[in-house]
Amino acid sequence: MSLVKSKKFAAGRPVVLCIMDGVAYGPKYEADAVAQAYTPHLDALHTTSLHTKLKAHGTAVGMPSNDDMGNSEVGHNAIGCGRVFAQGAKLVKEAIETGSMFEGTTWKEQTNNVTQNNTTLHFIGLLSDGNVHSHIDHLVAMINQARKEGVKSIRLHTLLDGRDVGETSALDYIEPIEKLLAEHNQSGVDYRIASGGGRMFITMDRYDADWAMVERGWHTHVLGDGRQFSSAEEAIKTFRNETRCIDQNLPAFVIAENGNAIGPIVDGDSVIFCNFRGDRGIELCKTFEDENFNRFDRKRYPSVLYCGMMQYDGDLQIPKRYLVTPPAIDKTMGEYIANTGLRQLAVSETQKYGHVTYFFNGNRSGKFNDELEDYIEVPSDNVPFDERPWMKGAEITDIVIDSLRQKKHDFIRLNYPNADMIGHTGNFQAARMSVEAVDLCLARLIPEVKAAGGILVVTADHGNADEMYELDKQGVIKLDEAGIPRNKTCHTLNPVPCLIYDPLYDKNYTLADGKFGISSHSASCINLLGYDAPEDYDPSYII
Repeated sequence: MSLVKSKKFAAGRPVVLCIMDGVAYGPKYEADAVAQAYTPHLDALHTTSLHTKLKAHGTAVGMPSNDDMGNSEVGHNAIGCGRVFAQGAKLVKEAIETGSMFEGTTWKEQTNNVTQNNTTLHFIGLLSDGNVHSHIDHLVAMINQARKEGVKSIRLHTLLDGRDVGETSALDYIEPIEKLLAEHNQSGVDYRIASGGGRMFITMDRYDADWAMVERGWHTHVLGDGRQFSSAEEAIKTFRNETRCIDQNLPAFVIAENGNAIGPIVDGDSVIFCNFRGDRGIELCKTFEDENFNRFDRKRYPSVLYCGMMQYDGDLQIPKRYLVTPPAIDKTMGEYIANTGLRQLAVSETQKYGHVTYFFNGNRSGKFNDELEDYIEVPSDNVPFDERPWMKGAEITDIVIDSLRQKKHDFIRLNYPNADMIGHTGNFQAARMSVEAVDLCLARLIPEVKAAGGILVVTADHGNADEMYELDKQGVIKLDEAGIPRNKTCHTLNPVPCLIYDPLYDKNYTLADGKFGISSHSASCINLLGYDAPEDYDPSYII
């Protein structure tokens, strides 16, 4: 499985795919940190280079509908594999609607374990309808099905969002869940929320960036060790008053009665991690499943039946048991390039390193060819992202420039996480600075690409910093009770840029007619490398 040289496109020039994570074209200037940023080099590319807009959300990246935001996971899947696969949100929704999830072996094992042994079924996961990592409807469906199957005891360990949804919307999800649990409890079962906390404070770390988050989650969910409250609502309101934090950063809480946690995880219980997206679930899975675990002292390691919503890493088989089979993504651009004998570089900092490697390669760990591929991770700073909006852009750029000068690689893919990670904080000033930091990186990249005789493709995987305030259907900024714009910390539905900087451009190709999604990057980059794209790839945006 290798590429065939093209008769239309010349080979031999390095191609650099630069992904500006979280940069899109926003509809409202006043809310758009990208548009308000000082970006002379990005602006110049719009003036001097071929450019178009690409769709990066909804069905264009395998989500259930066009009302669903894109995200970095599905975005890099689409960019890397050149086709659109049904993603986690859609697969889980279909599995629930058809009943196949509940007919599966794993679900039956989870529920039978607790009904036969009179133990507790625990759900751990992000509680929102953001549909990026999870969806509250999936949890509701599982709770209702468990009741039908005679499960008498359920405990929820709720991770508060405020990142893919409104920054202070936690009670919008806690209240209906509490109502649902109360309705079930009228029939004599015992269904309750047991613990929780902000998703950026406990449990949902990724890429081994901050294992202390997972340790705090373990203490909270498993050990029942933490600050105690009588209800999740009391905890949320108390922490908001004390810390002024938005939901994603709220401290951990434990629900207790008479000084005792109501839902620690103990021997014989069943545990379901109900997020479908894997990057922020793998570490928790390792903590539950690895008998030789050494990241922190678990203090108590209960013997439980554990599963994930999906398998998050097929190569490493994490987790070992799962409810819904993930998409089988094959024939990625990286694999084709490796099999053709071309040299590749993938580089980003920790926060997005897995996206230019694992997700780009179709949810596959490791390289296709150790001799032809270099993967470089720049360690991210372990600080609030809006305190250092420049992040590790300079270091990433250093690595790419070295590759170009040394003529080390034929294809380079890099990710600048800045606009996404800072966009999630809701800090408008920092978000604007993050975009400007990326523009400074482009200022260094552009002349180096020219000197190397290469081609630079500048794009994004989804939007974020382009819409920093919530907008109503008429595009008017929403205000809070004090008349202050309401921060938006989630991704957007806006189109992303696609700019082709080719210093040797002689009009031998141009943009194709039609509307394209980011999955067309694969065919296009393969063309720019001088090869014909695989026939089953989504069409190239250049002809």
